[in-house]
Amino acid sequence: MKEEAILIINVVCEEAYSVNGKNTDIVMIPFTGTAESAYFKGKIIGTGVDTQKIPKGEKTFLSARYMLEGEDYTGQRCRIFVENQGNDMNCCKPVIVTDSEALAELENIPLRAIVEPAEGGVTVNIYKEKEN
Repeated sequence: MKEEAILIINVVCEEAYSVNGKNTDIVMIPFTGTAESAYFKGKIIGTGVDTQKIPKGEKTFLSARYMLEGEDYTGQRCRIFVENQGNDMNCCKPVIVTDSEALAELENIPLRAIVEPAEGGVTVNIYKEKEN
């Protein structure tokens, strides 16, 4: 049985900008996009940003922050803030804050995200973390 993503965000990346420090390089990638799943449909408000910290000789740390606006599965207008962090695009840890009553449980349960390359950007699939 295939696991169902509770949020699917189709990200369109804009031009990146960076600074190369003595010990760490920083890359910031602004982005826009849309979200569509059985639980929420909407779009990114304004511009989100993916910040990549690349310490020399160590793993890259990814941190993306953005806000979505749209409708939850009950048809109510709502907003969802997402902060997605990690060292591996196959296992990031998102945190969600929302004003949706129907989606409120997402603020209190463990989530995981898989970020997959897509034309012009990436697709972020957010899942409820599997129980052991």
